[in-house]
Amino acid sequence: MVQSKLEPTQLQRNEPPAITSTQPAPDESRVNGLLRQLSRWFERSPLPGPQHLQALYLASPKDEAANRLAREWATRYEQAEDDQRRLLLNNLAQAGNDTSSESAAQLFRRLYAQSDNLELMVQLRADMLRWHTNEASLSTLEQPLAALLSSWFDVGMLEMRHINWDSPASLLEKLIQYEAVHEIRSWEDMRRRVAGDRRCYAFFHPRMSNVPLIFVEVALAENMIADVQTLLDPALPVDPLHKARWAIFYSISTTQSGLKGISFGNFLLKRVIEELKSELPKLKSFATLSPMPGFTKWLEKQSASDIKKMLGQLAGQAASDDAAGVSWAQRLQAAVDSQEPEALKRCGLRLAARYLSGMKGGQPIDAVARFHLGNGARIERLNWAADLSSKGRRQSASMMVNYLYEPEQLDSNRAQLEAGTPKVARAVQKL
Repeated sequence: MVQSKLEPTQLQRNEPPAITSTQPAPDESRVNGLLRQLSRWFERSPLPGPQHLQALYLASPKDEAANRLAREWATRYEQAEDDQRRLLLNNLAQAGNDTSSESAAQLFRRLYAQSDNLELMVQLRADMLRWHTNEASLSTLEQPLAALLSSWFDVGMLEMRHINWDSPASLLEKLIQYEAVHEIRSWEDMRRRVAGDRRCYAFFHPRMSNVPLIFVEVALAENMIADVQTLLDPALPVDPLHKARWAIFYSISTTQSGLKGISFGNFLLKRVIEELKSELPKLKSFATLSPMPGFTKWLEKQSASDIKKMLGQLAGQAASDDAAGVSWAQRLQAAVDSQEPEALKRCGLRLAARYLSGMKGGQPIDAVARFHLGNGARIERLNWAADLSSKGRRQSASMMVNYLYEPEQLDSNRAQLEAGTPKVARAVQKL
């Protein structure tokens, strides 16, 4: 889910990004010729060749003809279907093959300044990410755009709005559409997610004020919640707020694939925590109820010797000491509905603990763990049979994890992670 940047940006001042260039001025006659050709092309053909599009990289930032063509290209792109968009992007990338990354950044600054459409820039990157596997040139073009988006989506600019049952239906529908952790199955389910003992917040960019970027869902409870079935049951009564001592983050969903890899980090949770503490001063603890989306795939790759090493004496107690990861994954997935011995449950929890604390390339293996541990949380508790949905069974043998956020410990926990060892509660260490 990249360090936050809190410096003011040009977008905060509602000014278009400045277009600068460190490249030497090209031959004016060449550029003017390219611009004339491109002007004629826009009048009669939907698909410009790369040689024509070079003018968008090479022309002076103040060249009105190039800027007009940038506006026309952006308009054509917005109106095009996928097949034409793909060709437009591919030709644009090929036109910049011999230019620098700064020239590519200048191109996108020009497109944004002339179109005045930040959502289009996000869509451009989303399309690049969709098609870069088969269009290698898009990868080179995507990187400068990602860097620009990272600065344009400065976390200090995002607006947080409380979502409740009285919010516009269109916004509630977007929450249903983009909920990525726990599917919202009905309007009754939706109503429970925004009830009195729940909080839902959406984050917006001021230049995309009608497009929610991120949804954060929170349950307010008397104790730390251990399973999602209880949390999401729409038939359960609303808990009285005066008893709430815990805020449980149970879903964080992003809506824009074009912002993939551009992390807003702990800024989001800090904003929500501050809002909750202001509204409910009796709240004392903040945690998550989180999935382990990569656990089963990871376990299936483990050899029998890997399993023995991780389980130690527990492997023999579970009578599967010679089984490899695939067998263990199948057995743990089936164990939720059976009367397997307690030893198997202990094995599953220990394997999950090893997975969550595992590191690769200096980062936690699990994507969700990477987000929360990177924000300074610690692995607090593992929960057996916590998500009985088909998705939960498939991804993590129905296990879930609580990450604990202690504001005074976030910095030290992050430092420990950077040193190569994530912070893990003692109870999890003993599994």
